[in-house]
Amino acid sequence: MSGKPEFVDVLVIGAGLAGIGSACQFRRKMPQLKLAILETRQVSGGTWDLFRYPGIRSDSDMYTYSYGFKPWTAKSAIADGDTILKYIRETAEEYGLNQLIRYNHKVVSAHWSSQDKLWTVTVSRSPSARSDSEEQLTIQCRFILSCTGYFDYEQGYTPEFAGIDNFQGEIVHPQFWPEKLDYKDKRVVIIGSGATAVTLVPSMADDTASLVMLQRSPTYIANVPAEDPWLKPLAKYLPNGWVFRLIRWKKVLLQQYIYRLSRKNPQGLRRYLLNEVRKELGPYYDVDTHFMPNYKPWDQRLCAVPDGDMFNAIREGKAE
Repeated sequence: MSGKPEFVDVLVIGAGLAGIGSACQFRRKMPQLKLAILETRQVSGGTWDLFRYPGIRSDSDMYTYSYGFKPWTAKSAIADGDTILKYIRETAEEYGLNQLIRYNHKVVSAHWSSQDKLWTVTVSRSPSARSDSEEQLTIQCRFILSCTGYFDYEQGYTPEFAGIDNFQGEIVHPQFWPEKLDYKDKRVVIIGSGATAVTLVPSMADDTASLVMLQRSPTYIANVPAEDPWLKPLAKYLPNGWVFRLIRWKKVLLQQYIYRLSRKNPQGLRRYLLNEVRKELGPYYDVDTHFMPNYKPWDQRLCAVPDGDMFNAIREGKAE
């Protein structure tokens, strides 16, 4: 570490969805501020570049997950990872952020000085993607925005299982999905029933010999339309920006309503969600055992399956 610290007004940590969105807002509303974006990895996109497992997609609708200042114009309300990544990078290009992103820069520490009213940030920089040698530098700034998400990019959470060392098959963590993993005609077990699991099941079901999702306890899973029903009628008469804003506000109000309903009448919402699952899987499927959580709706987030794709795989006998 040497030389005088560099100064910027705002330091954004992370060049994923949140980091790019935050930086855009500064460019839009306070363009006079000096801005820098630090990214540990060699590319932008964060989660949407890192995760490569089959069927990766948003588990929130894109009308509320996307940026309010850049309309989501793709048809899919629940979008695949590649489409989201393209959207993030298009936004960065539009707002001239690419020249502000410093790749291979990892924050080591940050210290606030009340006297100077400044942050002093120590950063580890890899000179290139091919080099392991690093150097440290110092950046001072007035504001820090930490947009690093909650995933550990270097090591995903892996619980311990008795006897796992004796397992003769392949164990894969979705966060580090091998590029050429061959699971065709293999017997596959997916451990967990959260957003990643309900995405993997329909994406893998056509190719496996058998596919079983194991869960410690059930999750609320809801069938949602892959394409918002308002999209086509509105698009006939209104420009994309208006269509986006109207559907976005509809989604926001609907989510607020569902959350308030979950607080006021949790048992009623619970019955509704489980009855919807019964409609998908038929009267003879044991919904109470496999899809009835031991907590109230929205004590944890609901999992969305677009056009019921996971239910279709179960109903067709391709997964259980």
